[in-house]
Amino acid sequence: MQTRRYDETSAGKREAIRFAILDSTVALMMALFINGAILVVAAAVFFRTGHHEVAEIQDAYKLLTPLLGVGGASTVFALALLASGQNSTLTGTLAGQITMEGFLDIRLRPWLRRLITRSLAITPAIIVVFLYGQSGTAKLIILSQVVLSMQLSFAVFPLVRFTSEKAKMGEFVNARWLKWLAYGVAYLIAGLNVWLLIQIFRG
Repeated sequence: MQTRRYDETSAGKREAIRFAILDSTVALMMALFINGAILVVAAAVFFRTGHHEVAEIQDAYKLLTPLLGVGGASTVFALALLASGQNSTLTGTLAGQITMEGFLDIRLRPWLRRLITRSLAITPAIIVVFLYGQSGTAKLIILSQVVLSMQLSFAVFPLVRFTSEKAKMGEFVNARWLKWLAYGVAYLIAGLNVWLLIQIFRG
C-alpha cells in the first residue's frame, strides 16, 4: 500500500484496501500451504517407517532422502523451509514498513531499513549458534514460535478494535458481522494460548 499510487478518493482507497487484502491473503496462504506440506510429508514418512524418535528439523533433513528413496528429497525439503522463511520475512517486513511509515511517520532509506531489520533478525540466531551449536538453534526455533504465539493477541485485539471504530475508519469500518467474527477469532487465539500456558506449567 505504501508503494502503490492510488487516488485519494473513496474509490481509490477502496481499491488500495482490496489489493492489500489480496497481498496478505496470498502470502499467508502460501505460507500455510508450504508449512502444511512440510509437516504432512515429514510426519507421514517418519511414522510409516517407524522413526518416531525424529524430533528436530536437522534429523528430518538428513533422513528424508534415504527413507523416500528419491534423490534430492532432502534438498527439496530445505528449499521448502527457505521458501517458508522468506515468505514470513517478506510479510513481516511489509507490515513493519506500513507501521513505520503509515502510523509512526518514520521514513528510512531502503538499504538502511534492510540493514537494521536483517541485523535484528539474524543477530540472536548467530549468538545462539555460536554459544550452543545446532541443539541451540532447535530450541531457539521452538522458543520463537512460543513467543510469536503469545504476542499474537496483543496485535489482533488492537487491530480489531481500530478497524471497528467508525471515527477512525469512516466508511471503511468493519461490518457488524465481521467485527464479531474477528473478536471471536481473537478470543479463540487468546484462549488457546492460555490453555497452552496452563499445560506447560502443569508439566
